[in-house]
Amino acid sequence: MIHTGFPSAGPTLGEVGEGDVIKAIVAAAPSTVNGDDAAVLTRSAPNSRVVAATDMLVAGRHFSPETTTPFHVGQKAVVQNFADIEAMGATPVAALLAVSAPPSTPLSVVEELARGVGTMAEAWSSELVGGDVTSGDELVISLAAIGSLGGNLDALTLSRARPGQRVVAHGRIGYSAAGLALLKSGKEIPPSLEPLVNAHQVPEITPGRGVVARAAGATAMTDNSDGLVRDLTTMASCSGVGIDLSSVAIAPDALLVAAGELLGTDPWEWVLTGGEDHTLIGTCDGLAPVGFRSIGKVVKGAQVLVDATPPTHTAGWESFA
Repeated sequence: MIHTGFPSAGPTLGEVGEGDVIKAIVAAAPSTVNGDDAAVLTRSAPNSRVVAATDMLVAGRHFSPETTTPFHVGQKAVVQNFADIEAMGATPVAALLAVSAPPSTPLSVVEELARGVGTMAEAWSSELVGGDVTSGDELVISLAAIGSLGGNLDALTLSRARPGQRVVAHGRIGYSAAGLALLKSGKEIPPSLEPLVNAHQVPEITPGRGVVARAAGATAMTDNSDGLVRDLTTMASCSGVGIDLSSVAIAPDALLVAAGELLGTDPWEWVLTGGEDHTLIGTCDGLAPVGFRSIGKVVKGAQVLVDATPPTHTAGWESFA
């Protein structure tokens, strides 16, 4: 069943005040190290490095009550930040949450948001360890992720793809964009297509896949946040290589095709430009790591191709469009 909408009743942030807002967040996402001026984390493993990432979610820009819920927004905020940590081959260990919201915002909105953050962080054996709240003209959520990169192996940076390597992926491609299109269409969404909506509200990756890929010899990695072609173009540019995707490997599946028929949309557009799947996409020598599948190869050149030809769709997310 699809759930959308934000609570509109109950005490507001302005009515309860900052102290009770913070208490509500801590109660919704409990942690033994949250509540002081700063969180003191467990000592990292020997020979490890700290990895950090952050993303913002702005109401009306990145999410809407018509397409999601506060709980799902909290979960999604964790996935998109922890995917960035995973894409370095590291392990997420903690999250920090900052919220700016109008005083008229119901407290339950922030409670559900924090509960979403807390439950998704638990999937990575991680915690929400602190943050900040303040008044603002619109609801803005900023989540920062802290991770640990252990061992002597290099991080999975964008600049380490090499010609002759295999391009591999973990996670769905095109589902989030298709799910958003369904939600915005105003059409009745058949139950068979609800997995696409779910994938938009809360993208799914398996915790630890980035670490597995790094241990198996992957060299470069990113997550599909701005669109497959756009994100791989960034990797290709940073590495000074070209990337040739296999149309068979990334072809829209039956769900995407069915959604395309319902909406009169070419599903290839969702696959190539959709983004927000947070699929882990990397490069490696030899076989794909466990949990990954081969979707193409690294070649000489300077652009992203599909079956050695320019892709039919090349747009992607633009923050200032």
